[in-house]
Amino acid sequence: MTYLLDANVFIQAKNLHYGLDFCPAFWQWLLDNHAAGRVFSIDKVADEIAAGGDELTDWMRDHGNGLFMKTGAAVAAKFGAVSTWATQQQYEPAANSVKRIKIQNACISLNLHFMTPYEMLRRERARFVLGGTT
Repeated sequence: MTYLLDANVFIQAKNLHYGLDFCPAFWQWLLDNHAAGRVFSIDKVADEIAAGGDELTDWMRDHGNGLFMKTGAAVAAKFGAVSTWATQQQYEPAANSVKRIKIQNACISLNLHFMTPYEMLRRERARFVLGGTT
């Protein structure tokens, strides 16, 4: 299965459970699975990460080569369908509003499969195991 990761996968991983400083195995798993053709993101996500100007931005710059695909015409053409769907909903434009658009709702409405990062990791049987004790 191929996975397309949203900015929140990277940002929440860095801020919460898979910090770059204490869980490098998660980040290496992303790179390894990208190299195997299973994990990708898009340039719009790279733009959002770059705006953070933090250690995640540095990681992306140093390791994300090829991971963030350029949004091509075929993908950009689908933005209209998403935009049309979103304007028909009762969402507020502010990203941190309680009535903000949730990715899973958009995916369901547009017949796209959605899963959490944890579901992805379990499905792919990711294992972040510490080395032997000293």
